[in-house]
Amino acid sequence: MAISLGDLAKQVGCELVGDADATVSGVASLGRATPESLSFLSSPVYKPQLASTAAAAVILRAEDAEGCPTAALIHNNPYACYARAADLVCPAPIYEPGVHASAVVSASATVAASAHIAAGVVIGDGSSIGENTYVGPGCIIATNCSVGDDGHLVANVTVVRDVIIGKRCILHPGVVIGCDGFGNAMTPEGWVKVPQLGGVRAGDDVEIGANTTIDRGALDDTIIEDGVRIDNLVHIAHNVKVGAHTAIAAQCGFAGSAVIGKRCMFAGHSGTVGHVTVCDDVILSAKTMITKDVTEPGVYAGSFAAEPSRHWNKQVARFRRLEKLIQRVGQLEKDKQ
Repeated sequence: MAISLGDLAKQVGCELVGDADATVSGVASLGRATPESLSFLSSPVYKPQLASTAAAAVILRAEDAEGCPTAALIHNNPYACYARAADLVCPAPIYEPGVHASAVVSASATVAASAHIAAGVVIGDGSSIGENTYVGPGCIIATNCSVGDDGHLVANVTVVRDVIIGKRCILHPGVVIGCDGFGNAMTPEGWVKVPQLGGVRAGDDVEIGANTTIDRGALDDTIIEDGVRIDNLVHIAHNVKVGAHTAIAAQCGFAGSAVIGKRCMFAGHSGTVGHVTVCDDVILSAKTMITKDVTEPGVYAGSFAAEPSRHWNKQVARFRRLEKLIQRVGQLEKDKQ
């Protein structure tokens, strides 16, 4: 959608240096931009591309504006500003309200008149779909579930039962919310399945990536607070609580009853064991595993980076001799006494 730079600057709250009547109708990276494109610069890695960009305008910081060969939209957080601008220049499709003929909707379900229910959707007993919500092809909203206003369930999302999803949530393909937690009790005869009787409550403005699973609680609910961002292929076990505005990258895992604070950031393949508490404002590096409570905000890391195999094999050999070394040192200390 074409929009003038003057209007764009007003709507996203940045300072324009350039022609307010010039327009942009698309977005692109600095290197691939055309004279109709809006681009941005947020990382110094891409600054060498700025001088030669063909973009109509670039969103950047004030300190980078001097080297900009085209119109500049100045903001102290170019990436966030670009996100808002791109939403205006490339708005999401608008879907007509209604229920597709192939959808199956329970007589006891409630679907807002402004909602769009796509082909192959199933909505079970006692469930409700909010205003302006899009439920994409193949989604299953089973028993006693609620999806709030302005939601977007892309496709093949499964919401099992007793799940509450807030407003403006985005669920990507393959998401499963409300499946049974991994509850099993050992007996002499083998495992006995522990009934999973809780639900899941997700707040407003939550986004959940493709093929992520969030288990229902065993007794109390699993909770995902407002503004949480979850990447693809993440597992959140029963009775976990994730604090508001926490971000979780791909392949993370959280065992049962872990409590995660607000504004935390979990890099890829990190996670926690069960029954631990992580305070607010904690950042975990990739592959870091939390095994005990974290009570101080900060950055935590605990993984080994890759190195040539021959070096790693030497390290492993040293690890195996460590106990003998400790015993020898202990004996030497005794001999000195």
